[in-house]
Amino acid sequence: MNKKFFFAGILALGLTGCQSSPAQHDQQVNLIGDWKLEVIMGQPTVDYSPAQINFDKDGRLSGNNSCNNFFGTFTQEGNQLTLDPAGSTMKACVDSLMAQEQLVNQAMKLVQTAEMKGGKLELLDENGKLLLTLTKL
Repeated sequence: MNKKFFFAGILALGLTGCQSSPAQHDQQVNLIGDWKLEVIMGQPTVDYSPAQINFDKDGRLSGNNSCNNFFGTFTQEGNQLTLDPAGSTMKACVDSLMAQEQLVNQAMKLVQTAEMKGGKLELLDENGKLLLTLTKL
């Protein structure tokens, strides 16, 4: 009988060693600075797009949503991120930038998580769907 318990104990230890460790998804990404938008909701930005986001160390958010400048705030805790664009200028631009601006505005409201992958900042929704891909300027 002791052999059975010994074998069961070794087997349990072996299986525990095979379990994967939890992913480091709660690490805080250093957002501070200027980031150029490259992909917005699965669509690459227009070549001549000025779209970018600035994260200030005091929690202020600003940038260009493709046509207009915007401002607001952000909150970050670990990899959890909330963007709160509060206002923007109201100028008109070419149709391609106006359409892209609408996507940027939609995406920013849905952001829940920030991750770094391959040197790029990825902002995701609550289900882990990629919304925005950015590169540090």
